[in-house]
Amino acid sequence: MPWDLSAWLQLAGTPYQSLPALLSSLGVGLLIGVERERKHHALAGIRTFPLVCLLGTLLAMLTSTLGSAWLLAAGLLAIAGLGFLPVGARSGDDANEPRTTTVIALLIAYTLGAMIGLGNTELAVALGVITTGLLYLKPELSSFTHRLARHDLLSLLQFAALTFIILPLLPNQGFGPYAAFNPHRVWLLVVLIVGVGLAGYMAVRMLGEKVGAPLLGFMGGLVSTTATSLVYAREAASNPGSQQLATRVILLANMVLFLRLQLLTVAIAPRAAFGMLLIMLPGMALGLLTIFISSRRGQARDGAPELELKNPAQLSIALGFAALFAVVMLCSAWLKDLFGDSGLYMVALVSGINDVDAISLTVMELFSKQLLPLHPLLITVAIAVLTNTVFKFGLIFSIGGRTLALRCLPTFIMAMIGMLGGLWFAALL
Repeated sequence: MPWDLSAWLQLAGTPYQSLPALLSSLGVGLLIGVERERKHHALAGIRTFPLVCLLGTLLAMLTSTLGSAWLLAAGLLAIAGLGFLPVGARSGDDANEPRTTTVIALLIAYTLGAMIGLGNTELAVALGVITTGLLYLKPELSSFTHRLARHDLLSLLQFAALTFIILPLLPNQGFGPYAAFNPHRVWLLVVLIVGVGLAGYMAVRMLGEKVGAPLLGFMGGLVSTTATSLVYAREAASNPGSQQLATRVILLANMVLFLRLQLLTVAIAPRAAFGMLLIMLPGMALGLLTIFISSRRGQARDGAPELELKNPAQLSIALGFAALFAVVMLCSAWLKDLFGDSGLYMVALVSGINDVDAISLTVMELFSKQLLPLHPLLITVAIAVLTNTVFKFGLIFSIGGRTLALRCLPTFIMAMIGMLGGLWFAALL
């Protein structure tokens, strides 16, 4: 529930009950105005923006009181008219600053003030921060835009089409034997694989390899460790200079998997959280320790070839992997039909190849409904993680090559030893 400053100050029913809204409006206007003042514009700066925002708030309040919607429209036209006023001489960087930017910023400030006057204060403040960020980061955004080649923009358009045009059109229901083929779910995997590769390409371009790799590993672990492993194994195979980057991203993503499963347990089956922690924490701890030791040893090695970024054009590989995913889904449904609930471990063994979350969420829901004891839950999740790790190692070896696979193998082994050791310890309790 949002914090009500008016109630805290006991302003309700007093002449000052609108004071919090007016102060919020001034604050948003000042935030944008400070950034514009740095441009030394004669059109609008640190005084004009707060006044324009305050005008929007006052007119919105009058509109609510008088019921005359024309007041807000008249105010908007008046602010737009400021764009026709003459502007003083500019110098330095300001000579390249389009005047339309300040005019649009004034219109946004007025609109944000109106939103505050109509009661949408939290959203208006958030949009004010975003607006100021866009204005302030012009050099960085312009520099990044100029570095994008034509095929980069085509990749962005391709990803947008895959995500926002094709994906919503696909039916989210099962077809075929056992209703195992779900077009929406299969295409979502295509979107994830393409999206992970594209996000990694953009992040390394913007942040550099040292900053980008930990961020990519963390985000990849939250989204899909399988897709992340596939994308960066392919990158390592096509670009020898990306071996170190690919190794760090893949290993960090697979360590984040343990954290993700722990968070899912806390959210869905909190009573199983401690038991899950006993198997997730040792696996993640030993894996991170191995990554740390390997990275320290790697510092003494000869320098790797320089990283050369290439835009990841991996739609064909994503489609092929999605087809494999659909086949595994069918096999999982077939085994479940053969063995029923008693074959839960067999289902975990097969379904864990392509998706740890699906079987994990299933057993967590069964546990929360008291239909499954804790220890079978832990065993099922451990089998799924183990199977998924073996499958990902096979992907890395077959696509990324022997060198990348050997870089990843010690961390995978130690993480699985830690997880299985935790499972053994949990069975003793």
